[in-house]
Parts: sequence; C-alpha cells; structure tokens
Amino acid sequence: MRLFASLRPVLGAVLATALVAQVQATNRALPEFTALVAQNGPTVVNISTKQSQNLTRSFQGYPIPDLPEDSPLQDFFRHFFGDQGDSGEAPEDDEQGRSLGSGFIVSADGYVLTNAHVVEGAEEIIVRTSDRREFVATPVGADKRSDIALLKVDATDLPTARIGSAKDLLVGEWVLAIGSPFGFEHSATAGIVSAKGRNLPSENYVPFIQTDVAINPGNSGGPLFNLDGEVIGVNSQIYSRTGGFMGLSFAIPIDVAMDVVEQIKTKGRVSRGWLGVLIQDVTRDLAPTFGLSQPRGALVAQVLPDSPAATAGVNVGDVILSYNGKDVPTSSALPPLVGTTPVGESAHLDVLRQGAMVALEVKIAELPEDDGAADDPDGKGAEPAASDFNRLGMVVIELRPEQREQLGIAQGGALVERVKEGPAAQAGLIAGDVILMLDNQTIDDVAGLNRILESLEPGRSISVLIQRGEGRMFYAVRVPKP
Repeated sequence: MRLFASLRPVLGAVLATALVAQVQATNRALPEFTALVAQNGPTVVNISTKQSQNLTRSFQGYPIPDLPEDSPLQDFFRHFFGDQGDSGEAPEDDEQGRSLGSGFIVSADGYVLTNAHVVEGAEEIIVRTSDRREFVATPVGADKRSDIALLKVDATDLPTARIGSAKDLLVGEWVLAIGSPFGFEHSATAGIVSAKGRNLPSENYVPFIQTDVAINPGNSGGPLFNLDGEVIGVNSQIYSRTGGFMGLSFAIPIDVAMDVVEQIKTKGRVSRGWLGVLIQDVTRDLAPTFGLSQPRGALVAQVLPDSPAATAGVNVGDVILSYNGKDVPTSSALPPLVGTTPVGESAHLDVLRQGAMVALEVKIAELPEDDGAADDPDGKGAEPAASDFNRLGMVVIELRPEQREQLGIAQGGALVERVKEGPAAQAGLIAGDVILMLDNQTIDDVAGLNRILESLEPGRSISVLIQRGEGRMFYAVRVPKP
C-alpha cells in the first residue's frame, strides 16, 4: 500500500501525459479549416438570376409542385419557401423567377466561373461578393456538355481563387466547399473525396469527382478546395431522391473547367476530340468471349460512318485497352481521354481483336454538336420466316428494305421477331432487336445466323451484337445444353 501510494503521483503524471498526447494526436489527425475559409471566402460569390418561369413556382431553380389547397404540405412550403419565387420572396413580376447559385472569381479583372445551368435562360445575372457589393454580370460563354459558364463583371482588384489541379487528388483526401446552399451565403461544408473519374449519364466527357461534402441547391457553381486552399473542382450535381444532400456530390475537375474557360476566352466556343465509336463496358460474362481473363477496356459496339475510327480501321468487336499509352480500365475512362485530345492530332490505340493485339493510329476530329440517337423502330408487321424458336429462344426474320433504310443497315443482320423465356430473354434481348454479330461472326442473313447457331458448343458463353434503335450493344448469351 505504501508503495502504491508513493507511485500514485507518478502514475497520475503518466496518465495525464498519455491523455494530452492522445488529444494532440487527435487534433493532428483532423484538418483545420478556419484559416482556409477566411483566406478563400472572399473569392466566392453569390449568383442570382431573373428568368422566365411561365408562372411555375420554384425554389433555387427546383420546381415546387402544385398541391391541393387542403394538402398538409402547403403549410410546409409556405413556411420555408414563401408563396412564390426561388428566394422565398414574391418576385417583382409574375412571369419572372429567381435562381440562386454560387461561383468564384478566377481573375482580378472580373472573370467569374460558375455552372452553365445556374445562368441558363437568365435575363439578368447579379453577382454579389462577400463584402456585399453587387455587379450586373455579362455572360462571356457557356458549355452545356461540361456545365461550365464564364461571366464578366466590371471591376478590378478583386480577390481571386488559387487554381490547383485534380490530377493528383487522392480518394480519402479532405476537401472543402464554400457556396450559398438554399441562399445562405458563404456557407462552408467539408468532407472527403469518395471517388474519381465518375461517369454520369448526363455527360460522358467529364470525369467527375465524387465527394461526401454536403452540397445542396445553391451550391452549384461554387468551388471545391483542397487543404492547400487551391480550387480542385467546381460543384455541379448531387444524387438525391429528396432534392437535398444524401452523401453523393459531384464536382467538375478544375482542369476540365479551366480548359473550357480558356477556349471560351480565346475562341468563343468549346471543341472536343471525337473518335466516332459507340462503346460499352466489358462485363464478366462478355470478357471470356473476347479472350480476356478479366473485364477491362472499352468494347466497340458501333463504328460511325465517315468517322476517325472508321478511317483508322477500328472494327466492331474491338476492345480498346489503351489510348495514347494510358490504360482504359472501363468504357467510361475513354471519352474524357478522347475529348481532351486536340482536334487534328493523332492518337495511338491498342485494341484486342479476336484474341490478338492490334495497334492503330487515328486522327482525332471535332465532336459534332448533335450526336443523339434516332427514334426506335417498331419492327412490326413482318411475317415470320419460321414458326419454330431457335435454340436461344428467338424467332428471327429477314429485314425489309424500309426497315434497313430506317435503321441505317445497308446489308446483313437478322430481325428478332419473337423472344420467349430462354437464354436470349435472360440476356436481355427483346423483339425488335437486330442481330448483327454472333460469336464474333458477322450475320449476313437468317440462314447464316442459323448455321452459326447450330455449330455452337452447348454450355458456351457467346457474344451477340444487336442494334436497338440507333444504338448498338453486345450481350453475353449462354448456349443451352440439350
């Protein structure tokens, strides 16, 4: 007992030292954002616009639904959003609406970067700085594909954001957003980088940065900073089922944004590289049918006529594994690489073709303005050539001349008229699809398709290239066993 009593002060000192060390270690592990916000907050601006709304009520650009007067949600919308307008205030004119967003100053002489959707259709754009000054902004240019817009205000000696790069950004790295969520100006939220190179359905040419930073309506167009106080992204989109933050936020890499800004300044428009192929991912089921031990690369489902790819000799069924020496792990990795290649320059492709590596040189052209697909054909009215289903569970017939003209298929192919429960249906084929290739062999007609089918070994997984509307896609179908 005496020994313990004599050691008590020593043990207390040791425990206190350990506790202090633990607190210090915890403090070192967590980032300090106060200096970053104080230094960079003045470079962030609030953007409000007036635009024609056709009498539709909205908040921060998001439409407020028309509800019955006795609906319990009416009180909710009145309490938080007011009766009309994006800012919760009645607009000056019933046919005018207000939209709020964010932006940041990229040059001291008044250039401001924001999202294209923030200022789209605006009749007037107001930029408000952190010191409460207001400027009427002039749009310099906008690019819908990247969702970037450049504005100009008549001012000098403005505080400017430091532009960094997203190329060396790491998943798990801390990042900070400053913006005006729901109109609350200069709000700061922090989080980490969740993923890089995300490909969203709305845009294939932007490798988005995914974060868990709280981003809400009004944050759009605001900057995403790293811990060095450099802008590494432009907050653009959220994934949400409620209209609010759900942990999935997407930012445009600043490298992409500044390339757009430079093109707008120098050329007044934005051009992107174009290869001229429609591609898809190589799935686990498709990989062995193309001689791959694991899924990787971009599978060419269609080569557009008179395109750079067609001129260079790219074939349907090629798997693009690298572009200019850079690996293409998935199909989503290819469009940003092509898009950033200067128009007129040559690019090197390494493709896997029927189990062998092929090197191709392609001269990149400019991405056309309109590269949308045409309407789907109905495929109705044809009489079946046979009443029996083939071994994949389909009835296939010849294409009529008017169908070929509508689909743009000059020769070959076989039209799927019926699909029953079986391998084809399980793989995703439907009536109206046109089978162009089977087991990497071109289909000339129905008879040719049947010959290939009869020669297939039961139990194998084969690739089937179909055209559905104007789009083409490979499917993996397993040949049934007897």
